[in-house]
Amino acid sequence: MLLEDQRFVHEDLERLEQGISDRVLEDPRHIRDRLNRDHQISGFLNRIQQQSQRLLDIYNDTEGLRAKEIQSISTGDPFDEFYKQLNEIKDFHRRYPNEPVENLERAYKRKAPGEGESATAEIDHMFTGEEAYGRFLDLTTLHEDYLNLPGVASRRVTYLQYLNIFDQFTQPHCPIKRSEKTTDQYFRYVGRVAEYLEGFLRRTRPLDDLDKTFSSFDRDFEKAWEAKEVPGWGEEASAVGPAAPVTEGTGEGIWCPACEKEFKNDSIYKSHLSGKKHIRAADGRKAKVSSANGSANGEINGRPTSRPSASSTAKNLKERAIAEREFRIRKFASTMETVRSDTRVNVERKQGMTERERQQELDALFAESAEPSLRPSGGADDDSDSSGDEKIYNPLKLPLAWDGKPIPYWLYKLHGLGVEFPCEICGNFVYMGRRAFDKHFNEARHIYGLKCLGITNTTLFREITVIEDALKLWDKITRDKKKEKSGGENVVQMEDAEGNVMPEKVYYDLQKQGLL
Repeated sequence: MLLEDQRFVHEDLERLEQGISDRVLEDPRHIRDRLNRDHQISGFLNRIQQQSQRLLDIYNDTEGLRAKEIQSISTGDPFDEFYKQLNEIKDFHRRYPNEPVENLERAYKRKAPGEGESATAEIDHMFTGEEAYGRFLDLTTLHEDYLNLPGVASRRVTYLQYLNIFDQFTQPHCPIKRSEKTTDQYFRYVGRVAEYLEGFLRRTRPLDDLDKTFSSFDRDFEKAWEAKEVPGWGEEASAVGPAAPVTEGTGEGIWCPACEKEFKNDSIYKSHLSGKKHIRAADGRKAKVSSANGSANGEINGRPTSRPSASSTAKNLKERAIAEREFRIRKFASTMETVRSDTRVNVERKQGMTERERQQELDALFAESAEPSLRPSGGADDDSDSSGDEKIYNPLKLPLAWDGKPIPYWLYKLHGLGVEFPCEICGNFVYMGRRAFDKHFNEARHIYGLKCLGITNTTLFREITVIEDALKLWDKITRDKKKEKSGGENVVQMEDAEGNVMPEKVYYDLQKQGLL
């Protein structure tokens, strides 16, 4: 019954479009719910393509079955054809009594949190805990593989440094030489890095046309490989170069391509040119380049050959495969530059946290992700009523930022907002953090508290928060002022022979010195 299949596919396409439109109208708050929505839409789009292809095959009717069915219905007695198909249906269900019936209305309908298994179960198993639902990269395993590569084992590269250099494959950032890159271990390493980054993009961006993006990467690599412009995989003859120094690497010093080493100034570079190590390295490089040029020109041991050897062909193919993976890793890293920088910040933040703080952060993350599934499923009116006064999950009692959400826990620890500073003069008000405590001495609350105690000069009372201490200091200041004032009034004035008036003490001092 092709006509029934045709009708079924049309209904399925309409149900799929309705399911996609329902999910597009949603605005999930949590990143897990947003990823789940995008993956569901991606699955619906794939099914639309499959069903559309199936419907197109029915309309094409290459075998003529649809035309025969239409002709059988339109000619003869219609009831005969009707009862014939009805008997076929009854016979089918008689032979398969427990055959489930597919309900398209419920197949693509948005499930409530209490219906069946969790809607985000697939997303929960798609990411590791370090990736935090696609917000950060998890390169810990690849970092261990990188440390075991030949040429890297002697260097101590931390995970934070690896995040900065995992897409750099040229010296001096990468200590691995070109001859060491053709090993099977390095080939497997770059393959795993490229595979992880590609899978991460597919998991975090299910609605993007990633196949088109990856095809553009391949085209760019083909052009760069033909032009010999792939970084680190150009002509080795250019590495020998002229006698003049070539600046490479960091660009700050002078690079010696034969020794593959960078020198800080010109004098050290020139002095090393006469060394035995440099001479041996230069001779070996020239011999290697000449042999490569000879094989490229069809000559082996001075004799022309009709085609290159099988070993050189296999080596060239392997170098091309490795260069392609390195090129794709660079492209992936540039595409995910924001995620990469966020990963660096997250690693630095976690390095300054204790185990207890990390556990609290994980508990808060799990509680936040589980909160949407624990909410009761109400109608649209209930959602609109509760959207205005929705409670924010804040188990650590963190201060709220400008957007009404709690500030990050690392910022809370950085500013010392967990330290309490009580002030008795302000009515035992407690200030959270040193910055707020220092700032409150110039605020109206503290100045008003000092005036209530009879203190007028508030500039001398910084860092004093106890009423008793403030009263003692003010009493001492007033006594010193009175003593100074009374002492100035009782000074005996003396006059010398020239009529100069001065205090008695000054007069006798000058007289003892013989100045009067």
